[in-house]
Amino acid sequence: MKMTHVIVEGHVQGVFFRDFTRRQACQLNLLGWVRNLRNGTVEIMLAGADKDVAAMLDWLKQGSPRSRVENLIVETVESDEYITTFEIRYDHW
Repeated sequence: MKMTHVIVEGHVQGVFFRDFTRRQACQLNLLGWVRNLRNGTVEIMLAGADKDVAAMLDWLKQGSPRSRVENLIVETVESDEYITTFEIRYDHW
């Protein structure tokens, strides 16, 4: 499956960024996941129609109301993950 991998840099943890991202992805009928990384960034995997992924990337440039997005690192990747929803992932560091 073709997926879009995104790293969001800036003030994006502790501001409900993952929850807002999940809500927006669900509105756009996207599949995938979002999670915080130890270095303070947020990682996202997106799958869906090109126009919906593009709309999500536009939204991510602004982010949640209390976030401050400084940069997006975006790449298309191949994944063998079987994804049926958009979820928040919680890693135990």
